[in-house]
Amino acid sequence: MLEKLLSLPLEQKIGQMLYVGLPATEFDAETRALVEHVKPGGVIIFGRNVASAEQLRGLLDSVREVSHVEPLFGIDQEGGLVDRLRKIFTPMPAARTIRQHGDLAGARALGRITGEVLRLLGFSMNFAPVLSIMTDDRDLLSNGLYSRSYGRSPGEVLGYTMVYLRGLQRTGCLGCGKHFPGIGAGEVDSHDEMPVIKLTHDDLLAQDLAPYIELFQREDNMVRAVMVSHGGFPNIDLRRGTAGGRLVPASINTEIVTKLLREELGYTGLVVTDDLEMGAIARHYEIEETVRLAVEAGEDMMLICARPDLIRRGYESLLQAARDKLISEERIDTSLRRIAAYKSLAQPPLAFDRARLEQLAEETAALNRKLNYTYGGKI
Repeated sequence: MLEKLLSLPLEQKIGQMLYVGLPATEFDAETRALVEHVKPGGVIIFGRNVASAEQLRGLLDSVREVSHVEPLFGIDQEGGLVDRLRKIFTPMPAARTIRQHGDLAGARALGRITGEVLRLLGFSMNFAPVLSIMTDDRDLLSNGLYSRSYGRSPGEVLGYTMVYLRGLQRTGCLGCGKHFPGIGAGEVDSHDEMPVIKLTHDDLLAQDLAPYIELFQREDNMVRAVMVSHGGFPNIDLRRGTAGGRLVPASINTEIVTKLLREELGYTGLVVTDDLEMGAIARHYEIEETVRLAVEAGEDMMLICARPDLIRRGYESLLQAARDKLISEERIDTSLRRIAAYKSLAQPPLAFDRARLEQLAEETAALNRKLNYTYGGKI
């Protein structure tokens, strides 16, 4: 895989650094044109892309068929509020529900069920688990993380996420820890605006970063991918902001991605941005600037999740920066090495099996009953 990626022409190397959304449920002319033009390193699926299990598997298989280098196929399938498969599969329980019941076995079961379902549908990666810590005080904040956290302390989050990751990754589906370096203390939802986390460097190390540090130090190398948030961290970002005085979001901030994550914490795996179309960043930066800043900060892959025009603009901007030597090919190859290492772990999809999906749906329903998790029934 590494030799294949490093031997690609520059246009395709740039495509490998983009993780893109698709516009529709079908592999129509617009979708085909987008995939064939960008040749993305990853494809992420949202609820808008999901109509049925067979349709979804067919969509991903169609992307595979036209891809010279197979993309990563990812989804945010956390359970609870963030459940992209709710239209076609029994809704999955929230992390908070599992933690409230003190059910480590439930976390493992959720990981295992999720992993197998995703592989049957054609996925290789799940953007989960969330490693945010939600204390009593943080529960009162409007940041959208209330039900998505596995714990109120670093130890609780670490314990549940380790068990969840074991269940998920033993099925062959890769996970991704998010949202580094922790946005549980943010007062707003980054889908709308940048959350500002005013913790000091030492407070972050003791609290929000503690689960990451423990996971990074494990010999089994459990966390192979990390998603960086769009949070602002004024007390650990010495630059404070851009020429306009704005605080630089973590996802495009060298202080966070390179100095904190890579150098201080010694993380060597794949690093991806959160969606660059989210309000926290899109309100303040055009996509052409955002993708370049992300690469300069040290990101390996950039998520652009919805609009084909923005995906194309981001791609063309990166390509032009590389052609103009504003981004060196050596820098690009550094990320390609990490992308190749992660892709080498990705497993081919399981054969589609409707009967097995129905069995897993029943297992999910049984888990929901055990947890007293109500979701209004299958829809």
